[in-house]
Amino acid sequence: MKARLLGGIAALVIAIAGTVLLIAYVQGADARAMAGTETAEVLVVQAPIPAGTPASEISGMVAKKSLPKSALTGDTVTNLKEEGTKVTAVSLVPGEQLLASRLVEAASFMGPSRVAVPGGMQEISLKLPIERVVGGKIAAGDTVGVFISLTETSGSGDNAAQSSGTQLTFHKVLVTATQYSNGSPSQASSGDAGASEGSLSSNENQSDGNYLITVASNSVDAERMVYAAEFGKVYLSKEPKDATEGNSGVVDKTKVFR
Repeated sequence: MKARLLGGIAALVIAIAGTVLLIAYVQGADARAMAGTETAEVLVVQAPIPAGTPASEISGMVAKKSLPKSALTGDTVTNLKEEGTKVTAVSLVPGEQLLASRLVEAASFMGPSRVAVPGGMQEISLKLPIERVVGGKIAAGDTVGVFISLTETSGSGDNAAQSSGTQLTFHKVLVTATQYSNGSPSQASSGDAGASEGSLSSNENQSDGNYLITVASNSVDAERMVYAAEFGKVYLSKEPKDATEGNSGVVDKTKVFR
């Protein structure tokens, strides 16, 4: 029994020693590989950094690492203090070099749930329930079709009559922002496979089941969309740039029940 115990201890010691020697050899191999190679210390991301994180707050999420100069890009960040009040323009992942091109001024950061408004256009926001925004699968940067349904009453009293109609009125309207009904920016659900960053998803920020979809439009079309939101109903379809455009005019019950 004592011999077996001593044999086990000896085997353990040999295994530990072998591991130490292997680590030393690998480290030595790295050093030998770098020998004669011109290197520079750069900042490398060590932990996930969300978009919009101030440069002054990411020092604990990056570390200096020596890399061959041939592997560096022209805008590698070596000193965070030089970046002032800038923030990360996109999410950063461990292992990548910290680049100046991924940092922007805080005032120009739009975030994952917003895109720039094309020149000459203005924005309007529509408050819509999830079933009217493609089940929440709409993100900033998408283009949508805008369906408008209106009901009109003609006559009065016993002679009053109602007529209703629906039309795909606007094609490929740019979505510039997606928000929850309380105004907070929407984010993609981490458990929703295929959801794009910035797309709508139900979570604690969604206060009443509605979403704010902001679109860019010219002034004439904006008027018509506001009228529809005020006096009718609006549906949005996800209409990519290569979708076929067209409609059958105003659809009423005579066209539905052909």
